[in-house]
Amino acid sequence: MTTYEQLYINGAWVAPAATDTIEVIDSVTESVMGAVPAGTPEDVDAAVAAARAAFGAWSATPPEERGKFLSRIGDALGARMDELAGVISKETGMAMWLAKLVQVGLPINSFNQAASLVAGYDFEEEVGNSVVVREPIGVVGCITPWNYPLHQVAAKVAYAMAAGCTVVLKPSEVAPLDAFILAEVIDEVGLPDGVFNLVSGDGPVVGEAIAAHPDVDMVSFTGSTRAGKRVAQLGAETIKKIALELGGKSANVLLDDLDEATFAKAVADGVSKAFLNSGQTCSALTRMLVPADRLDEAEQVAARAVGKIVVGDPATEGVHLGPLASAAQRDRVQGYIDKGVEEGATLVAGGPGAPAGMEQGFYVKPTVFSAVRPDMTIAQEEIFGPVLSILPYADEDEAVEIANGVVYGLAGGVWGADGDRAMAVARRLRTGQVEVNGGAFNPNAPFGGYKQSGIGREYGRHGLEEFLEVKAIQR
Repeated sequence: MTTYEQLYINGAWVAPAATDTIEVIDSVTESVMGAVPAGTPEDVDAAVAAARAAFGAWSATPPEERGKFLSRIGDALGARMDELAGVISKETGMAMWLAKLVQVGLPINSFNQAASLVAGYDFEEEVGNSVVVREPIGVVGCITPWNYPLHQVAAKVAYAMAAGCTVVLKPSEVAPLDAFILAEVIDEVGLPDGVFNLVSGDGPVVGEAIAAHPDVDMVSFTGSTRAGKRVAQLGAETIKKIALELGGKSANVLLDDLDEATFAKAVADGVSKAFLNSGQTCSALTRMLVPADRLDEAEQVAARAVGKIVVGDPATEGVHLGPLASAAQRDRVQGYIDKGVEEGATLVAGGPGAPAGMEQGFYVKPTVFSAVRPDMTIAQEEIFGPVLSILPYADEDEAVEIANGVVYGLAGGVWGADGDRAMAVARRLRTGQVEVNGGAFNPNAPFGGYKQSGIGREYGRHGLEEFLEVKAIQR
């Protein structure tokens, strides 16, 4: 059991203002695997004050020097990859082998990419008689989720610090241990005091204190759309910048020109994309749209694909899907599965209840529904579990209409034999990211959403620029 009794503020481990703690639960055993302090608004005040005091010197530090610190952090995280993967696998339920690649590999990339990017970034340009300068926005509050805990921390913290901002981080109370390991790493590499501060705690207490704090210049939040609305409301009181990466209900459109083999490949790929991290992925392709006359074909392929999925302890070799991250999330997903049955969708695979022999742990059967109507609950609301809905469509225009017919717009996919046609359909999707014919995720491309999926972008140059203000100096 790993217990942290202190917060990381102003370059030191310090006692929190109160003695309450938050238990961290192992998603496999349902036992307590650790504990962290339950921070308070007083702790947030101390962290923000430290970040504010450090901002002047850090923002004036040459970008190349800031980048060197970020590279050292990336290297130090790499040295603790196995430890981090083990912790995050238990926190979230992701298979250990995949956690190394995704849950640790992507954060390392973010720190290294931010370092490389800022070293060559042009912070000034001339526009007529003006010098247009990009400057760090100031103190950034980073509020992060539990499904990709360190990855989402790095997406914010690395790029904010690269830009010259100082940060106050509140990790998810469900999966906070990896953030404390990051704080240990940051302490070891000698980052200047106050540039990075960590306050763990509940969202309604610590998260809201950060969002409402008058000395926080920007909040970058990833989580549910409901919580994101609350962050935006609180931030509006002081007109601070708000960046939001929220929910998704992404459509995967399989066009009608695919041959049998490619169609089967697309369906199987779509199942895996829907079930990544046990479906606990905001950009998961959870709606598969297929031509109505190929619905039976899609069902058969999907059923076979689910039959090959190994569910079990994420630390066991060969396991594809582990448990969900918490009892609350398991119960939420089970509720949606029940709702799908109740509303008349065709159950192709999985269904209610835990997989056989897995009564302990927050497991859910990988589930596929077919003949799903666009107005069904499971076709409209984010489930955040291993549940895929297959929806039939009559023609391309209806497919696009269905794909765009939700409040979200985070990601999407298109499969087509004619590459130009597939690209044309991808351009019609009102969403922040689209993969065509299984195009690989690019961790350096901008990521973010349209509509209620959020505001702003993360990763790469676009992610860096989220943390910069623009000043025009006329001469």
